Amino acid sequence: MNEGDAPGYVEIDDPHVVRAIEYARAVTAGDVEACVLTVAACRRQLGDLETWANDPAYPFRFDVALAGKVCRFLELLPHVKGPKANKGELLVLEPWQCFVVTTLYGWVAKVGERAGKRRFRRAYIEVARGNAKSTLLAGLLLYSMLEGEQGAECVSAATKHEQAAIVFGVAQAMLRKRPDLRGRLGFRDTTHRLLHRKSGGLAFPLSRDSKTQDGLNIHFACIDELHAHKTRETYDVVETGTGKRDNSLLVVITTAGTDTSGICYEIRSYCQQVLEGRETDDAQFAVIYTLDDSDDWVDPRTWLKANPNWGVSVQPEVVEQLAQKAKAVASAQNNFKTKHLNVWCNAHHAWMNMVAWNACGDTTMRLDDFLGEPCFEALDLANTIDICARALLFWKDLPHRNEGKRAAGELERHWYAFTVHYLPEEAIDAGRNASYQGWAKMGLLKTTPGKALDLDAVRDDLEADRGRFEIREIPFDPYQARKLVSECLKLELPMVEFRMTVPNISPPMKELEALVLDGRFHHTGDPCLNWQISNVVCHTDAKDNIYPRKVRAELKIDAAVALIMALGRAVVYESEPDPYSEGRGFLTLSA
Repeated sequence: MNEGDAPGYVEIDDPHVVRAIEYARAVTAGDVEACVLTVAACRRQLGDLETWANDPAYPFRFDVALAGKVCRFLELLPHVKGPKANKGELLVLEPWQCFVVTTLYGWVAKVGERAGKRRFRRAYIEVARGNAKSTLLAGLLLYSMLEGEQGAECVSAATKHEQAAIVFGVAQAMLRKRPDLRGRLGFRDTTHRLLHRKSGGLAFPLSRDSKTQDGLNIHFACIDELHAHKTRETYDVVETGTGKRDNSLLVVITTAGTDTSGICYEIRSYCQQVLEGRETDDAQFAVIYTLDDSDDWVDPRTWLKANPNWGVSVQPEVVEQLAQKAKAVASAQNNFKTKHLNVWCNAHHAWMNMVAWNACGDTTMRLDDFLGEPCFEALDLANTIDICARALLFWKDLPHRNEGKRAAGELERHWYAFTVHYLPEEAIDAGRNASYQGWAKMGLLKTTPGKALDLDAVRDDLEADRGRFEIREIPFDPYQARKLVSECLKLELPMVEFRMTVPNISPPMKELEALVLDGRFHHTGDPCLNWQISNVVCHTDAKDNIYPRKVRAELKIDAAVALIMALGRAVVYESEPDPYSEGRGFLTLSA
């Protein structure tokens, strides 16, 4: 096949590549049950193939022979678990696996110093449990030792040795079940290592407590179940190790989890941006098999979206039994959703409808758009070694969206929220949240030197805002706020005490939820704010009052509380006495 030939048609005769392209077309055509992110991955591949065929300047080419070669190798390997292993059967790649493997390995650089080297250096594959993740990773681990890279270090990585050894153990078992293949390819098997004689390549498990972490020179690394990593340490070590070679590959295959502040969700969010076209990264491969936001998780038709190996390694009757339990036992729902439907769930009884919340995000919003406008600016100080949140809330009365009411001249109020998050530098370095460092680099976290938060920075920002906006009130939780409030009062800032009682919190918390569902609450899409909103668990009392809580201390909700406080003061402002009367609730220097 010539480089100018249009790929994906009769010119491509490798059966695995043909199956991959047919699968991608079926997904994009709607003939295969798939979520929008899976569709996006398939559309990306088909679009890239078309670009390569028609644009001579495109820097990559699709090597059909190389893509097929990887698949053919994988199908030489035996099953090592289950009924097929008992029968001595070899692997047979499913269409979705052909798509993943041929897309990941088929693309190479076309020109320059990296000509012939792989395009994709990082891969993120997210799929529900039972879809043969470890089997695929074990096969790729073995193949990586045969790529001609001298002295290749190929690792199966995890935080604990037992987890890292799972994929490595599958690879060992594959070779031990096929001694003929092991001998022909030149593998030598020891208890803790695999050696390729010709290239000097090594494969071994790598864990956080391993003595071999320093000085790694990794050609291939795979990480299974990244969602279970509580810190980013292992991922960062592996990513750094792969950076020393010019043709290395890091592959992550994971199921969804519950920690949306962790390294896995951080990478997943980035890959989602790549798939959606909001980020351009030619070195990142990604495919995510999950449910769509609008899907009803109890509908069996949606389960195929998260389980591309449905009816092969995923048994429908088993999933059905687990679903029945999840329907009957509320505490089992999140476990079923994460493991078998690949849906991220981070709070047992979440307050906010995150689909509606995300739909209210508007990345074009800027504070400068509200210069001179009235606002309420709330503070939740938390403690001096963790996040302090400041929320600014503006509003506009716009023509009603209902045509009849719009014709009658009726208006509806829309709210616009901005949040600022503060954190001491040492809290970021301590790694309490895997996303803190990234958010700080993005400017989403304002840092102050040292171990404790410098509240002078908060005070100075409040004073600066007074010159930019018409600040009606600055509600605050009096807990741990005495010194800062005293200094703000000296500056004659309109500080208003907002006690965190159920009667104070419940009405604005309900109102905020209703505004979001009605599409009349707008925010910037700040991922730090989104994370904190998703962490809020709703406690309901006997009188149907609600109150924000968090499941664990590390799941912060400070910005959410600040927004509730700001809205709580804003919605009652116009019904209260004159702004500067005692009944208004302003603090004074003598208070």
